[in-house]
Amino acid sequence: MLKPFYKKGLIEAGCDEAGRGCLSGPVVAASVILPPKIKLKGLNDSKLLSHKKRIELEPIIKEQAIEWAVGIVSPEEIDEINILNASFLAMHRAINQLKTKIDLLLIDGNRFNKHDSIEHECIVKGDSKFLSIAAASVLAKNYRDRTMVELDERFPAYDWKNNKGYPTKKHRQAILENGITKYHRKTFQLVPVQYEIEF
Repeated sequence: MLKPFYKKGLIEAGCDEAGRGCLSGPVVAASVILPPKIKLKGLNDSKLLSHKKRIELEPIIKEQAIEWAVGIVSPEEIDEINILNASFLAMHRAINQLKTKIDLLLIDGNRFNKHDSIEHECIVKGDSKFLSIAAASVLAKNYRDRTMVELDERFPAYDWKNNKGYPTKKHRQAILENGITKYHRKTFQLVPVQYEIEF
């Protein structure tokens, strides 16, 4: 059972990101502040939920949250600062949109670039331990999935509506056959090393 808070009496914001391991598209993070006595039936780490369940949970999370926000970092920025820093930046962008005074950030994972004015706790597999992080994981995942489906309409060869930018065989084959788009991350290994492709 997921915990409602890390430390009783604090205003906590759970933070998580989606899209770190993709070859294309932005990295997206969400930050969510939940009331202390909230009960969100069926909420869990977004990776353990079906697409249908994530979609069902999104409006419930948004309605019951004290506040929530989404932060986005583009493929160009990812190439410039690397994916780890881009993930942290996406979280910072989400956090900075929140107007509620936050006492503690709950960060999914084991590393984070400290926020200027808010303390944080890094929690490995936090999205399967704390409600606010799990809620953030659902919002980030859903936002990013919608982005990739929209981009698929412009670039159908890459099958983004199904692979969401992850390195599937079909996605990599499409890169070999069609080259890359401006939404691909040029610093990533886009095709297996036995192939060569001009960018």
